Amino acid sequence: MTLAGPAAAAHVGGMVARDLVEVSDDPRVLDTQGRWAITIPYDGVPVFARFARWSPGHAEEVAGPWVGPRQWRSSMGRQDYMDAVERVREQIARGGVYQANVCRVLYGDLPDSARADVGGLHALLSHGNPAPHAAMIRIPGVLEVTSASPELFLSRDGEVIETGPIKGTGRTASDLLPKDRAENIMIVDLMRNDLSRVCRTGSVTVPALLVEEHHPGLVHLVSRVRGVLHGDATWPAILEATFPPGSITGAPKLAAMECIAEVEAAPRGVYCGAIGWVDADERTASLAVAIRTFWKEGDHVAFGTGAGITWSSDPEGEWRETELKADRLIGLAGGRWEAAGADVDEERMAP
Repeated sequence: MTLAGPAAAAHVGGMVARDLVEVSDDPRVLDTQGRWAITIPYDGVPVFARFARWSPGHAEEVAGPWVGPRQWRSSMGRQDYMDAVERVREQIARGGVYQANVCRVLYGDLPDSARADVGGLHALLSHGNPAPHAAMIRIPGVLEVTSASPELFLSRDGEVIETGPIKGTGRTASDLLPKDRAENIMIVDLMRNDLSRVCRTGSVTVPALLVEEHHPGLVHLVSRVRGVLHGDATWPAILEATFPPGSITGAPKLAAMECIAEVEAAPRGVYCGAIGWVDADERTASLAVAIRTFWKEGDHVAFGTGAGITWSSDPEGEWRETELKADRLIGLAGGRWEAAGADVDEERMAP
């Protein structure tokens, strides 16, 4: 379908996109022409938006006013979440799955619909929590999402494709446990298998393993997996082989997804999907895992947080990890953005 509207815009990969040409839910369009801003929800319909005009720019250029929620409610409370962790551990003990992510969704009511532009929230995040894969896509009536994702799902440069799974999170490097390193290696093996489905035999390598990356308030363990695509690999084939990302599902992937469906209390929506851009003409792309991500649903905004569960997981510790991942960002989202800039309640932000 085709859409137009002055409010439609995106800020992805440091580029501002304007002049919306078309919107599709068919991944085949990514092999046609033009540069696309894309969101693929974990649960829901993909949005592939082709914009005619892309130029280097900053988040403020597409930011309207934002007044954020003061209170948040969770799809799972502390005890329900810890019970879900125990249910996953029981499945691991039975041999049905080795690792699975358990996520919950936070919802905040928007106090002023006239000051609820996701572009303003994106500007707040860009200033208060800069991220390597920050993105915002605003198509009124279709999708309004912003992400401060630190995690690469897929990058593409011609025939070279790469993924950068994150497993392992702490406030400092000293918080990282042997369990985190084991999880990371397990997901690296999963992503090697996923890429091998669309890459040339013998081309899949691991150029980086268990690298510590520091982000505002957090440290992560990150690895890299790279391969060379078959010459006839299309975007539908690439996404079929790799989506959803292994780092937010688990291993084995299909069994982990079944486990997730059994224990989680709410659909993930955009959370844990993919967000980024694809240039069909240049055969380049950069897609992030849609974590640290907010999206509007009617008169509220949603945000997902989760943790990877293994047999050695401590339910209380996993709950605290979901809080750690959420606290700083929902603190920022509770602030305000006006034309002159940001007003953030510092007391609500995690250090």
